[in-house]
Amino acid sequence: MKKLFFRSATLAFVFAAVACAPRERTLVLLSTNDIHAQIDRFPQLAAAVEACRDTVANVVLLDAGDRWTGNPYVDRAQTPGMPIIRLMNRLGYDAATLGNHEFDHGQAFLGRIVDSMEFAVVCANVRSDTCTFPQLPHYTILERDGIRIGVVGVVTNYEGPGHPAGHASSFAGLEFPDPQAMAQMYGEELRPQVDVLVLVSHMGDDRDEEFLLKAAHSAYVRGEHVDGSAASENRADGCHLLYDVVIGGHTHEIRNSVVGGTQLTQTGKNLNNVGVTVIRMRGRKVVDCSFRLVDLSVYEAAEPYAREVLAYNANPELNRPAGRFTNGAGPLGLAGWMARSIAAATKSEIGFYHRGGVRVDTIPAGDVSRAKIYALEPFNSTVAVSRMTPEALRRIIMAKYNDTCNLKEAHRIDLVATTPYTIVTDADDNAVDVLFPQLQEGRIYRMAYNDYVFKNYAEIDRPNGRLLEDMRVNEVLLEVLSSGRPVTVDNTPLQKVSVRR
Repeated sequence: MKKLFFRSATLAFVFAAVACAPRERTLVLLSTNDIHAQIDRFPQLAAAVEACRDTVANVVLLDAGDRWTGNPYVDRAQTPGMPIIRLMNRLGYDAATLGNHEFDHGQAFLGRIVDSMEFAVVCANVRSDTCTFPQLPHYTILERDGIRIGVVGVVTNYEGPGHPAGHASSFAGLEFPDPQAMAQMYGEELRPQVDVLVLVSHMGDDRDEEFLLKAAHSAYVRGEHVDGSAASENRADGCHLLYDVVIGGHTHEIRNSVVGGTQLTQTGKNLNNVGVTVIRMRGRKVVDCSFRLVDLSVYEAAEPYAREVLAYNANPELNRPAGRFTNGAGPLGLAGWMARSIAAATKSEIGFYHRGGVRVDTIPAGDVSRAKIYALEPFNSTVAVSRMTPEALRRIIMAKYNDTCNLKEAHRIDLVATTPYTIVTDADDNAVDVLFPQLQEGRIYRMAYNDYVFKNYAEIDRPNGRLLEDMRVNEVLLEVLSSGRPVTVDNTPLQKVSVRR
């Protein structure tokens, strides 16, 4: 009898212990970044998301910015950008932040179109007191099966400087405080209210890593001032992290790193992949966090989305051939062709074009559609002309190479020119000189380039230049193609970097 009582009591204790043990749950974050309006892959994304939702109960779908600019079927729609928004709404995105290209059509346009987004748009480091751009929330809180998920958004302000990359007129009246400081401040505010904290960041993986390393050493992360709070006990392993996950964008990289205990992710660009972050929870604490990249090409297209994309792509005007390439062209060849084309159109002696303005990686030999040219140059950039000496051009090239703000465009050949040049660097990879073998020092040359370089690059002598408002780069390219003569693109690099011995 005593043995039976003992066994019954023991079983009761075990059952009570199991009943009181925190329940384990799985949360999956699906993420995209830098879609750049590449909707052709959206049906595969929809298939992947729907398959995940069929398998896992708790799924959150997030985007880290730059949803448009890059596909003329989206960018030149009756309402620019609306096709990608409709697709994202249909798929049920939960939250997103802003990228720099969200501002490409101006802040007034963005302020209106945000109302069409049926998901939370959060950005902690944009401040507005203008009626054209209503203030966005700094963060949002989502819930899945009782799990509270905080989502803070930030956008780069490094390239402006002081605002995202783009024309300054798009940001007039807006302020963009330091994204890292705002991520820290609003993360601290939100951490005690949630079980999982996610930073959706469009400041670049290098800046994300820099931020996480700073945060790992902060008093908040060490838990010095939050003893006993939910924030100091948010991990099952005893770690005191500010953010559990960073969903990154802007630099078009693939990242799967753990920095200071936080999972840092990025999926590349153009909807080639979807990010899958799996978070295991025990009660309200994070037990484990892991990330993997899923190639969307392995999925069959979800039929309803495929039909919708096909309808957007059925634009006879954009699909009409503009001309022919006799050979395939890569990014440097395309930049050189753009530089030569605007130089010829303006009767300039030298043309140059920045690599960031070349938005297509390759164009094969054969017919080239109007859509392809608008994809190559989606910004409707205008042409600018200046009169410069080699010394003036040297200052521009060196300033860009040594750029300390826009790091993703620094320490590389950024300006592709119709004339050869060599950037001479020191042992620390700082530009110290630029050699022009075909130019005469002291002579003044007529230069052609585009309005983005004119308005944004350091050392540009703006009073000595002017914008040709009625001459757009993409229209110049279309005119060259439509001349009836096939275009042969020279892919030979004319620029190089040499270390001074």
